[in-house]
Amino acid sequence: KKECKKRAAELRDEVLFKQPESIHLGDCPICCLPLSVDESNSTMMSCCSKLICDGCDYADQMRETGGKRQSKCPFCRHPTPKSQEEAERIQKKRIEVNDPVAMRLMGFERQEKEDHDGAFEYYTKAAGLGDVNAHFNLSVMHREGLGVEKDKKKMWHHLEEAAIPGHTFA
Repeated sequence: KKECKKRAAELRDEVLFKQPESIHLGDCPICCLPLSVDESNSTMMSCCSKLICDGCDYADQMRETGGKRQSKCPFCRHPTPKSQEEAERIQKKRIEVNDPVAMRLMGFERQEKEDHDGAFEYYTKAAGLGDVNAHFNLSVMHREGLGVEKDKKKMWHHLEEAAIPGHTFA
């Protein structure tokens, strides 16, 4: 039994310390180039929760302005929201269909408003659906005791879950 636990720990370390093939953000869904580690070099599309590189976003803007076309998402081609209320309605729809990115963003909004219980709920759902950033945010909540008891074991669990796919800060 002791040898099994030791081997399980070795396997976990192999997975944890293996260099990921790419960062957790993946590739731009349009040009298929790796997204930058600096998230300010990409744009989150509110309609489909896709992260688009700034190059593809710029090319789409040039296409739209050159042809005097209506502004649309370069990935899903839905018209961009015209108001904050419309963007919030779209985000709620994305949450209803279990979009982990939309859930994480809602958790972030709740955390900004000091609603740590709501943030924890959305981050937990997003992490359960595989969102790496949500795992990282949960690790911070457990480390700082934001809306939850400080718990080093849970903090390390979520930090490892974020680090394995290549989260930069984990």
